[in-house]
Amino acid sequence: MRWRDRYGIRRLRGPRVAKFDRAVTDDDIEALIAFAKSRRGVEFYVEPETFATNTTAVAVAHDGEWTRRRVGAPSVIHKVARDLALPVYDVQLTGYPQRMRDYNERQKREEQEP
Repeated sequence: MRWRDRYGIRRLRGPRVAKFDRAVTDDDIEALIAFAKSRRGVEFYVEPETFATNTTAVAVAHDGEWTRRRVGAPSVIHKVARDLALPVYDVQLTGYPQRMRDYNERQKREEQEP
């Protein structure tokens, strides 16, 4: 069975693949969609490609809960966000939202409690 490019990952990314990263799959995109559909106030933050990883996106819910997945190219997550009518931001321009940092701190405190 031939792998389908349902979300345009290969077409929009082009021939580039980060040196040490695994390939982006539909499962990565579907995980972001499932996260966004199961939570309120989700926003996407696009992270740039690095030498070690492809372009990634972080989905952040209203309470700061978040998940990160590979997307291959910014245009892929822009298409997903458009289809879901959700905002998407470039993390290099906006930074991460404060609620995400607050969520991480709450998680850290909960892990330290006996």
